[in-house]
Amino acid sequence: MAGEGEEGKGFKVQDKRRFSPETGEPRDEMNDEVPQATQKEPDQSNEGGALPEINFSAFVISLSTQALMHLGEIPNPLDGQVEKDVTVAKQMIDILNLLREKTRGNLDPGEQKLMEDILYSLRMRYVEVVKKG
Repeated sequence: MAGEGEEGKGFKVQDKRRFSPETGEPRDEMNDEVPQATQKEPDQSNEGGALPEINFSAFVISLSTQALMHLGEIPNPLDGQVEKDVTVAKQMIDILNLLREKTRGNLDPGEQKLMEDILYSLRMRYVEVVKKG
């Protein structure tokens, strides 16, 4: 196992919060250091590695992925089951449309094209699913 035989080696944790979580008072910068800790196994809380950058395009894509899941196009990542909920899919499409309307004039050309392409694609898939019944 990685890290065996390296007892005593660890990493340094430094709390960079400006205010104390206990009192809410400004922190004394000299006492911010947390003692070294030893980590024998990697943290499993984020199995996929670093989270992707949060930006407008990533947000829109995450909403469209949820719509696709509810249209039955992709499996639910939690249980691997393909489930259809056309009502929720329509709501996700409506949310994306609302977001497009509220951000009109504030998007760069790439974001605007992404939004238009995703909405067109989702609407076409929605119509196909509704027609199939």
